Amino acid sequence: MQSAQAAVTLLSQGRPATASSTENGGTPATAAVDGNPATRWSSQFSDPQWLRVDLGSTAAITQVVLQWEGAYATAYQIQVSADGSNWTSIYSTTSSTGGTQTLNVTGNGRYVRMYGTARNGGYGYSLWEFQVYGDNGTTPPATGYVLANPQVTGVTPSTYNPPHAYFHEFQANCGFSHDRPDDPIVYPGLPGASHMHTFMGNRTTNAASTLSTLQAGGTTCVAPGDKSGYWMPTMYNGNQVVTPVGPQVIYYKTGVNDYTSVRPFPPGLRFVVGSPNATADQFMFGSVEGWECGESYHNADFPAYCPVGTQVNVRYQAPSCWNGLYLDTPDHKSHMAYPVNLVCPASHPVALPMIEFKMAFPVSGDMSQVRLSSGRGYSFHYDFFNAWDPATQAALVNHCIRGGLQCNARGYDETQPGRGAALNANYQLP
Repeated sequence: MQSAQAAVTLLSQGRPATASSTENGGTPATAAVDGNPATRWSSQFSDPQWLRVDLGSTAAITQVVLQWEGAYATAYQIQVSADGSNWTSIYSTTSSTGGTQTLNVTGNGRYVRMYGTARNGGYGYSLWEFQVYGDNGTTPPATGYVLANPQVTGVTPSTYNPPHAYFHEFQANCGFSHDRPDDPIVYPGLPGASHMHTFMGNRTTNAASTLSTLQAGGTTCVAPGDKSGYWMPTMYNGNQVVTPVGPQVIYYKTGVNDYTSVRPFPPGLRFVVGSPNATADQFMFGSVEGWECGESYHNADFPAYCPVGTQVNVRYQAPSCWNGLYLDTPDHKSHMAYPVNLVCPASHPVALPMIEFKMAFPVSGDMSQVRLSSGRGYSFHYDFFNAWDPATQAALVNHCIRGGLQCNARGYDETQPGRGAALNANYQLP
């Protein structure tokens, strides 16, 4: 006779984890899925709180093991989700007594979380380990994770308050290169699989692009050391492509208060900012002013009319906190996070430059036929694939961002000429 038992494949260990909050920098969400029983996640001292792990692909969940610290949940649910937004409960209790709890469950999802609604005392929720077992149909576990080499670990988000500097930024000025229905991040190796994109920076970017091919390519950026790929959905006015004219402004700024903690992007880091499926509210979360022209600002969609001869502009900011583990993840986003109150979250403790696209499209007058290849104005998004020459990028980050300057593409602040420039007149290292 066969006895039923839970699958023994541990799916959660080492996977990306996030939480509603952390007690401090020493108790990040990732500590509950690192396989180390001496490290733990703990939350702030309020209800409700949650801890979530991304398994990378849909799995049949058969067992969840919780190893509680002394601060535990008396009432909580185990929930699963396919998209990280809509949740289904597969276990619920209001009488937990803490300790180590092994729960045999049945459910399917990519994301699994503990959702706590009542604590046993005045502290938060604290888990030494949060283990999810089941079957995701793949060995090894889900593809789509690109490991950083080396991985950056042991970083605590900086709360240092450096001397005030109004600016801490430099520009990458990169012109239009080409339009192509490719996306080497979302659809690698699949030419024509994407909606049409407008590419800037690297001249060779296509569906087959890798770090090595980008490093071997040319660039439209004024700094020849920036061979990164930048792309966004193509704009149309009716059936006419609207191409940005001249070098576009891509800011590299600090997204955190401690601008001295910002470090350069690791080679090969890539991510997507925004979403073609975003709602108007979601688009405005990352937008600085929304779409604007003339005296019309804060528009989630294109203005109905722009004064003749003007351009419609958009400024959109990227997350700038990295988990230090992956150069890419299956959703092309979860390895990055936005700062919280100008401090990186414990789950993503590494402060990187905050990219801000400032794009200007030469279209005006009646805007009723203006659209993006991805849809309405609030479907605007962009992709970044880092292929900077490491020494050139490091010089600009150190001189301009960490140095508290407002630099142009040479790394020169005209208001502080005595500080010099990071690059020479040819936009190269001296």
